[in-house]
Amino acid sequence: MNLEQIRNFCIIAHIDHWKSTLADRLLEITWTIDKRDMKHWQMLDTMELEQERWITIKLQPVRMNWKGYQLNIIDTPWHVDFQYEVSRSLASVEWALLIVDAAQGIEAQTLSNVYMAIENDLDIIPVINKIDLPAADVAKVTEEIVNLIWCDPSEIIPISAKTGQNVEAILEAVIERVSSPQIYSEKNPENDELKALVFDSQYDAYRGVVSYVKVFSWEIKKWDTCHFLNTDKKIEALDVWYFSPSYVSDDKIGLGSIWYVVTWLKTIKDAKVWDTLWKPENVSWPKDKPEDAKAIEGFWEVTPFIYAGIFAMDSSEYPLLKDAIEKLVLNDSALAVESSVSPALWHWYRCGFLGLLHLDIVKERLLREFSMDVILTSPQVTYRVLILWDKLSEYSRYSAELLKDVKWQKCTRILVSNPEDLPAQWRYLYIEEPIAKVEIITPQAYIWNLMKLSQERRWIFLNQQFIDSDRVMITYELPMNELIWDFYDEIKSLSSWYASLNYEFLKYNKDDLVKLEVIIADEKVDALAFICHRDQARMLWWKICANLKESIPKALFTIKIQAVVWVDVVWRENISAMRKDVTAKLYWWDVSRKKKLLQKQAKWKKKMKQFWKVSLPSEAFVNLLKK
Repeated sequence: MNLEQIRNFCIIAHIDHWKSTLADRLLEITWTIDKRDMKHWQMLDTMELEQERWITIKLQPVRMNWKGYQLNIIDTPWHVDFQYEVSRSLASVEWALLIVDAAQGIEAQTLSNVYMAIENDLDIIPVINKIDLPAADVAKVTEEIVNLIWCDPSEIIPISAKTGQNVEAILEAVIERVSSPQIYSEKNPENDELKALVFDSQYDAYRGVVSYVKVFSWEIKKWDTCHFLNTDKKIEALDVWYFSPSYVSDDKIGLGSIWYVVTWLKTIKDAKVWDTLWKPENVSWPKDKPEDAKAIEGFWEVTPFIYAGIFAMDSSEYPLLKDAIEKLVLNDSALAVESSVSPALWHWYRCGFLGLLHLDIVKERLLREFSMDVILTSPQVTYRVLILWDKLSEYSRYSAELLKDVKWQKCTRILVSNPEDLPAQWRYLYIEEPIAKVEIITPQAYIWNLMKLSQERRWIFLNQQFIDSDRVMITYELPMNELIWDFYDEIKSLSSWYASLNYEFLKYNKDDLVKLEVIIADEKVDALAFICHRDQARMLWWKICANLKESIPKALFTIKIQAVVWVDVVWRENISAMRKDVTAKLYWWDVSRKKKLLQKQAKWKKKMKQFWKVSLPSEAFVNLLKK
């Protein structure tokens, strides 16, 4: 198909603004699917978890044909925890639909996604959805959109995705307003050098890794030999598909199109999502790799800010957990996994997530897809530590990040996501915690409640802006460690569910942070260690020890539970020993015999205390996390 007849787009919308429902209507109008063939609402949400929660978790491309034009749409999740999926979609398209609820108006996440689309130089077509609702206020929402993107009110399309009212006008606007796809070539757009952007990959048990690509120059045919520029992997395109909405095989991928390529690779690490698929002519790879073979710009590598430990409910199920996580990582490029061993809790995994929703989705997928009921530790963020340069050789396992603005000549900064990797207190100068820029959109009646909550979470007020006569957007700087607990739930509760939240990483900031550890029977429990503010540590140490005292069963010797800040024991609880009456069968006048038995029992308990290890039961661990 001619390049002028191709359109690539995605949809920008807040949660529950019926983005996926609009995609269903577009598929019906273009006869890509028949309404009788629809197995469920939101056809592009193929996961059972997506259909139950009414959210999009995984991006999904699909092709439509309308009046001689090829329309490629990417159904993208727009939750704040899936910004990595959003960035990949925006880098693969030329324009976007901005969907705004006629009853709710512009939300915080909508603002963030619009700014990302503008940064990617995308054309935006504004659409007002749910105009059939009794509470719809089209005039008010139109004014909000005009103030946001400075468009003409006549360009805004009012629709109802549920009933299909005026949805066809969107397709007409796409053909009339939107330009053809961008092409990428340093020499000539018509040359015979392929460059395609890999914006997603998934693992298929029968075909290996299937890569989703956007072709920026030339074309890909079946059995073409291609290379991944970043990983230097050589592949043969065993097959090329497009999604409509099921897989449809074809002979080649044309310029400007969005397709699938079957690579037959066995691991998704060899087909990274920000890589560039390149097909040179008469080049021996990688020996004669030319200097101008550069990857296409636009993608960034995922950086998890939240880490948590994953344990099997029973230590004997660890092999099953290992197999489940390895399979899950193949289809979730944003999940970072690192195996670890704890003396008290045996084998476990430390995983990096993009947010709390991402963490919850991973837990649900392990349960539903692999029947693995797991335990999650309390989430932690990534900290930055300034250490002395002459001590760096002692911490070669850390990933050092050299910064030019360091005033000390013999210092450097390292990133620490696991509290156990934090150097000793005298080895570094200070710890920096990640700070997020938080935007909250709320009705005026709830401003004081939200400000009071933010003040309790060590906030810094930045700005307050009125969106309309009733709603306000408040901007803060807030430590990410305060966000990952129950901040979102508190905001919804205090605002009667009217407020919306969006946040993004801003910077690292120095603060009074300490490492809090738990020692049970003279053994550290790695999974219970965490870094927190000193004021929080004073409030938490006695709660942790008291909860463990209630949860850990008694033994035949005294078990001590200690909370330690660095090397100082700040709190201690003792679990008393179970007493066995060894003198029960003796006569009351046999005093010497009683003394001998009690002395023998005391020596045996002392010896057992030295060699016996206390195992933390999974029930105790779950109870502690719940509290």
